[in-house]
Amino acid sequence: MNADVTEVANVLANQQPFQEPSFMRSLDLEAMHAPEFPQYMNAVELPIVMDGEFTVGMEFSSREAVIKAMKDYTIRRGVDYRVYESEPTTFYAKCTQYGAGCDWLIRVTKMQKKYCWEIRRNNGSHTCTRSSISQDHSKLDSKTVAEAIKPMVEVDPSIKVKSVIAEVQSKFNYTISYRKAWLAKQKVVESIFGGWEALYEALPIWFEAMCHKEPSAVVHFETMPAYQGDDLVPDICVLHRVFWSYYPCIRAFRHCKPVVQVDGTHLYGNYKGCLLVAVSQDGNNNIVPIAFAIVEGETSEASAIARSNGAWSPPRAFHMFCIRHIESNFLRKFKAPNLQKLIVNIGYSRTIREYQMRYERLREWGEAYTNWLDRIPREQCALAFDGGYRWGHMTTNLVECIKSVLKGARNLPVTALVKATFYRLNELFTRKRAEAEARINAGHVFSELVTCKLHANQRAAGNIQVSCFDRENEVFEVREMPSGVEYAVDLRRQRCDCGEFQVDRISCRHVFACCANQRLDWQVYVHDVYKMDQV
Repeated sequence: MNADVTEVANVLANQQPFQEPSFMRSLDLEAMHAPEFPQYMNAVELPIVMDGEFTVGMEFSSREAVIKAMKDYTIRRGVDYRVYESEPTTFYAKCTQYGAGCDWLIRVTKMQKKYCWEIRRNNGSHTCTRSSISQDHSKLDSKTVAEAIKPMVEVDPSIKVKSVIAEVQSKFNYTISYRKAWLAKQKVVESIFGGWEALYEALPIWFEAMCHKEPSAVVHFETMPAYQGDDLVPDICVLHRVFWSYYPCIRAFRHCKPVVQVDGTHLYGNYKGCLLVAVSQDGNNNIVPIAFAIVEGETSEASAIARSNGAWSPPRAFHMFCIRHIESNFLRKFKAPNLQKLIVNIGYSRTIREYQMRYERLREWGEAYTNWLDRIPREQCALAFDGGYRWGHMTTNLVECIKSVLKGARNLPVTALVKATFYRLNELFTRKRAEAEARINAGHVFSELVTCKLHANQRAAGNIQVSCFDRENEVFEVREMPSGVEYAVDLRRQRCDCGEFQVDRISCRHVFACCANQRLDWQVYVHDVYKMDQV
């Protein structure tokens, strides 16, 4: 194993929860511009310059500090200067209107004995006035803007360019161009996380180190030949796709609901692509990321389902549609916003009776609507017909939540994005494990969310009459009072006409009534996924 892999592996091995990895900021601007005289730390701070004028004898810790002070001063004063001498030991500049109405000049020299840069000559204040009012300033370059917006980008790498422009306008009273703001943001991203090309090259090293630390992790690369124009570049391959899953995610999925939600989000920055995320959910409604992939886009060629040779087909897996996407497609087709809610309610129908009632209501608005809906298999869009395989999940909201957590990471170079998934999941699992252990130590058997639902169903069971039953087959007929509505309950097949039992795998109020009538243990009919030892 090479030195780079060893170094990263050591960092992974020693990483503590809740800490941002130090090497993710190894290319920080402060580190790149360390003081030339580290023992000289009492140089004049910039606010003194901003509030007044330069004076002879004023000291700075480095040449970069001199230039930054000069830029800040000229931008805020609305003046400008031209550099006449810029050497390792000297900086000499004059007003752009020197000799034509303004005599301002400044000379700063590196003082070896005093361990600083010192203003040796200065003609006082500018006496010039700007001939025209400009929205921008020549000294307000992308580097200066980058230094000003760095705290914002550190907090949120996904910050909009228009927000960068607004921040610069607030700080400097100038409105910079979109391109300058975009370039400044890219400089900050690179200074914090590293260069785009360098981090693409570092990606295999990072994954190798990760797999060295945790051999049970899964990583799969797909590369493709490199071309320069139409000519093939020999012996060079570039990244095409990469899939990865961390071992804690693989283990956690064994204890989650057998439901996988997959969605993609576009990457931003110098290189485009799509981040795919697969997630599941545990019995306490915690979202559990399962796997990640970076591909060229949400295409059939990049789809594992399309290339699985039936491994992701019934009876091993069942493909369902998101009702929100169906609703969106319906609205795009018919421009009928008044029917949006009805389309969603049709999907959420837990019983065939509910489905038929809402379906007929849609037909009354026009057969074109129901004809369109009929093209979608009912078992893929409605709870009443899905066999309970979707566990009541009608949308891809789970994966949307994880995408929002990784929103800022989409703007980062590829290796920084992968690191973000690693450290954020490290923090997530550590925190959720502590929460679950606390609940177990408190003596709780079931997850808190399902416990509340079970208590409500148990209370409601008191108003239900069990009028007849089949002891051998565990089939019951119950009647809700005072409405008189009847339901059939089949404990062996774990089905109830209300739909809740088979959809959620939780004892519904009718199951509680049957168990109370026959003195059966209702906990047997709550799925193991809701037990705290599974969570």
